Amino acid sequence: MEITASLVKELRERTGAGMMECKKALTENQGNIDASAEWLRKSGLAKADKKADRVAAEGRIASAQEAGKAVLVEINSETDFVAKDSNFVAFTDAVAQAALASGATDVDALKSAKLGAETVEEARAAAIAKLGENILIRRMVSIDSANTVAAYVHGGKIGVLVELAGGDAELARGLAMHVAAMNPPHNKASDVPAEFVAKEKEIEMAKMSEKDKSKPAEILEKIISGKIAKIVNEVTLYGQPYVLDTNQTVEQVLKAAGADVVGFKRLAVGEGIEKVVEDYAAEVMKQAGLA
Repeated sequence: MEITASLVKELRERTGAGMMECKKALTENQGNIDASAEWLRKSGLAKADKKADRVAAEGRIASAQEAGKAVLVEINSETDFVAKDSNFVAFTDAVAQAALASGATDVDALKSAKLGAETVEEARAAAIAKLGENILIRRMVSIDSANTVAAYVHGGKIGVLVELAGGDAELARGLAMHVAAMNPPHNKASDVPAEFVAKEKEIEMAKMSEKDKSKPAEILEKIISGKIAKIVNEVTLYGQPYVLDTNQTVEQVLKAAGADVVGFKRLAVGEGIEKVVEDYAAEVMKQAGLA
């Protein structure tokens, strides 16, 4: 059967695969569109398997929100070039919407969720075949609440969800921006582990001079308590100066609004992944026999 340009075009529109791959699929399957589409899907899965061990530490955080329900999904690629590709961006946005619509609470459930006529995992395999890099749906977080919820993504690289009791959507978004910028490890002082506080006390005592250590116990306790309070403020959302008004702490802003941060979640692309650093100059020198 003759493989016409219109057949190739039809298969491309249906699958999103490249022109040469569509032509090859049609040739392998005697021009049968359905069989060719299935062939391309299997081919994509095979390519995905081959790329599965390649480090994917770049990528994008995508978000989706509807009223008090919001999700963030981290989807990784091997290079920042692909992370900025319009096809990759469209894929990540679609996955976030699928996460929101399906109610998935973890990545395994998300992979089985429907994304159009296929599952998210099938769409991932197709994206790998199309973009030529390993693509990994690494993490997702979500909030489903009757409270005010804000979802904020900064430059596609940092995403934050904030749940706010009281206040309004504008304050919730401002707090999400603060968390994106300042990355507080904890929400309130009561959330800071006792082990952390004890360790910091030990460190502050070790840093003190012998003269200070000889002061009366109650004075020494006040000095140490003041230092610990400052450290706790630095590692808590409530204790930090608010990025949109540094004359006030977040706690002061919340008190004025009659609001309380129930909790927040933050994702940053590639955090915790050991990246491979390529020294291309050294590699060229080595191949040229100059190193």
